[in-house]
Formats: sequence, C-alpha cells, structure tokens
Amino acid sequence: MFTIHTSLMEEKETLVVGLFHNDTPSENYKKLNERLDGALDHYIENGDLTGEYKRVEKVLPPKDSGVKRIYFLGLGKASALNRDRYRKAFGTLFKKIQQDKISEVSILLDSVSHPSLREEECASLIAETMGMATYQLSHFKTTQQKELPFLSRLSLITDTSSNSLLYSLATGYALSKGVNTARHLIHSPANLLTSTAMAEFARELALMHDFSVDILEKEDIERLGMGALLAVNQGSSEPPALIVIKYQGLEEWKNVTAFIGKGITYDTGGYSIKSKTGMPGMKGDMGGAAAVLGAMETIGRIKPKCNILAVIPSTDNMISGEAFKPDDVITSMSGRTIEVLNTDAEGRLALADGITYAKQQKVDRIIDVATLTGGVVTALGSWMTGAMTNDQMLYEKVRKMAELMGEPVWQLPYNEDYRTQVKKSDVADLNNSPTRKAHPIMAGAFIGEFAEDTPWVHLDIAGTSIAESAYELGPKGPTGVMVRTLAGFAMES
Repeated sequence: MFTIHTSLMEEKETLVVGLFHNDTPSENYKKLNERLDGALDHYIENGDLTGEYKRVEKVLPPKDSGVKRIYFLGLGKASALNRDRYRKAFGTLFKKIQQDKISEVSILLDSVSHPSLREEECASLIAETMGMATYQLSHFKTTQQKELPFLSRLSLITDTSSNSLLYSLATGYALSKGVNTARHLIHSPANLLTSTAMAEFARELALMHDFSVDILEKEDIERLGMGALLAVNQGSSEPPALIVIKYQGLEEWKNVTAFIGKGITYDTGGYSIKSKTGMPGMKGDMGGAAAVLGAMETIGRIKPKCNILAVIPSTDNMISGEAFKPDDVITSMSGRTIEVLNTDAEGRLALADGITYAKQQKVDRIIDVATLTGGVVTALGSWMTGAMTNDQMLYEKVRKMAELMGEPVWQLPYNEDYRTQVKKSDVADLNNSPTRKAHPIMAGAFIGEFAEDTPWVHLDIAGTSIAESAYELGPKGPTGVMVRTLAGFAMES
C-alpha cells in the first residue's frame, strides 16, 4: 500500500504537489517545473495555481511529461500551518481524488513539508487522513449503488530514509483503521449489533492482534454482583456482556491504564422514555465502547510498550414488565447502593460497575469514554468533548494528546459542591440523577464516586461522536472520536 521513491523522473499516473501561499517553491517543484518547460510558473503567474488553503486544482500535463495528471494542494500560509489544518487540507485533497476515481497517488513530500512539521510527522498525518477522509459507510439498500474506489497505493517521493517514513505511514494508517472500526460499529443497527455481537467482534479483534480477551456473560455478571449493569439490562431480552481485553506490551503487568467504554447498544430511555424524535440515532449510544475497540485496533497494529485493560459494560436499555423503574434502589458491584431517579441515566450505571471491575484488577489510572449526556451537547456543541478529572496531571496528558490528534476537549468543573449532589438520597448511598442543572457534570460526578482515589479522566462524547454533515475527514455520521486520543495516549505511556 505504501512505497517510497527517491526519483521524480519515474512515470506516474497521479502526482500531488503542495503549494504554500507566497512561499519559496520546493526543490522537487523546481525540478518538475523544469521538466514541464516552466509551465507551472506560468500557471502561478496567471493565478491558475495558488497556495490558497484547501484549494485543489488538477492539471493535465503534456503526454510526454511522464505524468498523467497533477493535483496541486493549497496549504495556505506556512506560518499558520498546524496538524489540524494539515489534516483538513489533505482530507479535501483525498476526497477530490477519490471522487475522480483514482486509486493510486504519488506525493512530492518536500512540497508539502515545512520546518514546523517533520517529514515523518507529515507522512503519518497524510496516511491517517487518507484512511479517514475516504472512508465510506456501509448500507443495506437493495438497489445497486456505485462505491467510490479505495485508495490502494500511496507513494512518497523524497530523499529521506525509507524505513522511518514507512513506519510513520503505517502508524498514521493504523490510527485511521481504528477510527473507521469505531465508525463501523456505531453505524451498525442495534438489531444486528447486540451486546453478544459486540462481544464476538471483540473476540475476533483479540484473535487478530493476539490480545487476551474475557467475555463475562450474565451468570458471571450476577456472580460478581454487578447490580447496576444488571438493572439496566432488566427490561431486555438480550443478555448483557462485560467485555474485557488485555494488551500487555511490557514484560510485567504493571503501570496499567484502563479504558472504560459505555456499551449501551440501544437506549430507549427505559421508563423515563425518550421522545419519538429523541430516540432515532440511539444505536450510537455505544460510541464510547466503539472508541475503546477502535483504539485497541490501532494498538494491536502499532504494538506500543504499555499495558492496557479495556473494559466495556454492554447492554441495551429497554422497557418491559421486568425493566427497572424510577424509585428502584439497586446495589452496585462496589457495594454502594443507588437510588434510581431516572432510567435514562443508565450509562453512568453501567460505567460504575465497569470502573469497579477495572479497579479490582489493580489498574493505575482510568479513562472512561461515553456518549453520556445531552447536556454536554448544549454546553459545548459538536466541537468539543467534555472532560472531568480527579487528577490534573493525568488530565493534562489526555488534553495534550487530544489536541495533537485534532480531538479537542474542554474541562468541566468537579469539586465538592457537585460531588455532594449525587450523594443526596434519603434511601441510598447515591442517586443517579440529582438535578437537570449542570447535567453533564452531575453524570461525571456520579462516575467519579466509583473511580474514588484512582487517577481518572471522564470524556463525554455525546456531542462529538456524530457529524451532522460530511466534512474534510469523513462522511456524515459517526466520527470515531477519541480513538486517536486513546491510542496516542497508549503510545506515549
């Protein structure tokens, strides 16, 4: 899929050349321009080619030039270049190339590189963006639909050592594969992606990447006393599952990070039922689980030197004569009792038992990911993931990685004023929904009660897990957000 070429003179079907706004052309640009008898300079002088950010222009050179077509990508002002702008520019390019039904492309690496981004970093970002931007969601239509071609070969033209660049390309592509795995899972209908089906997917993932996997079924969950997860499952005909994946990249099982993903495969709201307009799309309420599984896909490909325990408590939240109800009191795996005031606040219940399980495995830190609250959408929209923490140093590591990966987070307050609210109950230790005020913070504060003193970061992706329209890095629909942040965190651990 990826190759490195050191010669510009070889014949190429499709060539990509980067242009910075009002910047000195690269050496390979000059060689190409000379090969085309100064045609490129002529195009620039006439304004046909510019370095305008995200502008893509296609040029068909003479037949004897050795290149069938050239795409020029505007990268804007070099001083404004950063990883996020780089991704969006290349996402625009790759979408255009795919629409033109081209499956192989070569890139003049020095023309798209700049001192602010090393060539290896550029290579990783290019491969990452290629995999994400060209992803196509599956469908179940009976009518034949033409799919755009898959970009099957990417070549970089450069004098740099091929081994370091090939590793960077593989790393970037592994990140995109994890994102697309998450997208696929979130897009899957809930009648097909049940907890049992998600567990089977995890088994296949573990087999592919030589992970250790343990699927706890309903009898195991009952034996462990996971009353919170079982309560959410009460109304369902589908059994719950606790999916546990272990990746050991160090000689000893120590310094372990737990990734906990909310795996609610469909959320009706239970007896606190959602409206008819609020329910469509709830197949994606397992977006946190998808992010964790996607991150494990990337980790399995890159094999970083770290230890990761992935835990996914999974069930759907349905209504029946046996479903749990407001006013019920349940006992979590931790032994703490919970007054249920809102059955639509089910994700935090499932996560509570998932976190307790992880703590019993002696993990050193916890990062949970969940499509948890509509309140975080109201607060931050679709541009930021809400975050809470009991450990500022851990949060800063996550925040910096999220920024690096183009998945920004915003820290919400977490102090005794908020913690007090979830302890207000006349009949139990905790209540699962004390007030609609500061709703996303209340949800996080509830989860924090189970993290206790273990360093913990909570990521609420309810607003960022779905794109309302197609964008530079993918189609309308699931974004696979937080896959790259989790995987990047693992790589830097």
